[in-house]
Amino acid sequence: MQVVGAVKRAIACGLLHKGDSFPSVRVLSQELKVSPVTAQKVVATLKDLGYLDVKPGIGTVICDRVGALKSSAKRKLLLRSVDELVVEAKLERYEIEDLLGDVRKAWDLLDGAQSGSRK
Repeated sequence: MQVVGAVKRAIACGLLHKGDSFPSVRVLSQELKVSPVTAQKVVATLKDLGYLDVKPGIGTVICDRVGALKSSAKRKLLLRSVDELVVEAKLERYEIEDLLGDVRKAWDLLDGAQSGSRK
């Protein structure tokens, strides 16, 4: 899940773009020093989530997620993540102002990374 999260972050901040090549299972396994089974699970998860596409004769590439899911389905997925975040914050007795501030910082960091990747 750490690798899946890292790939999603790289896409969100613009380090990976639609059509960019993604390493093969073998290369991913070697680079991350994980078993091929683990690397295959990473690729399968990213493919199932709509972040990767396997193109015959080309290889695995980053997908264009815009339009990959209907907007109502995207919203449901996002709201599920928001709900999980809020539940965890409430369990930790986190103040909403602090949580909103942290969300804003994370958003701004991704925006900063995205504008930095365009240079």
